[in-house]
Amino acid sequence: MEELLFLQREILPALFKGLKVSILLIVPSAFCGLCIGILVGALRVYGGAAARRIADIYVALFRGVPLVVQLFTWYFGLPHVGIYLSPFTASVLGFSLCSGAYHSEYVRGALLSIKKGQLLAAQALGFTKLRMVMIVILPQGLRRALPGCGNELIYLIKYSSLAYMVTCIELTGEAKILASHSFKYLEVFFAVGVFYLVLVSVAGRLLHYLEEHLTLPGFEHHR
Repeated sequence: MEELLFLQREILPALFKGLKVSILLIVPSAFCGLCIGILVGALRVYGGAAARRIADIYVALFRGVPLVVQLFTWYFGLPHVGIYLSPFTASVLGFSLCSGAYHSEYVRGALLSIKKGQLLAAQALGFTKLRMVMIVILPQGLRRALPGCGNELIYLIKYSSLAYMVTCIELTGEAKILASHSFKYLEVFFAVGVFYLVLVSVAGRLLHYLEEHLTLPGFEHHR
């Protein structure tokens, strides 16, 4: 009975408060990360030599450096050069740039899978390179990249928990504070695990629905 009261009066209110912050972190980070990934992925396939080189360096940097190091750099490092970011802004910036690097790999692979005959046909119709990529190639590539990009969104939901390390108190941060005050680590973090499981499950269902909705009958295999 005591455990149920603790869950109802202490754990759930704190975790719902943190959940709101987590969602506010995840939504803009997911959107910005996807936009960055599409741009960088397209540049790595169809950009000029200099653009491809810059895009490759960006991907190598943000995939190679641990996310927590990136977050520390944005929040604790930038003030040394006179740039001050709030914990929330530093977290969204870190998540967006890191997520964008991974998204670009999925987008790049999807774009490379488009048959070259479509490029030749678009050129024969007088399409400019930009118009060809935007109208003919990119819509097909994004459809093919959706499973991988969806997987990156699932990862984003989970590694959003690192935001508390730069004092952005989201779901995991609220749990850490509550557990350190009550010493009920098992109960608190079990509840946090359930919250993340629900978030990931809901996101997975939405992504599955989107993937099914975007499937072209007769062109892609339905499982």
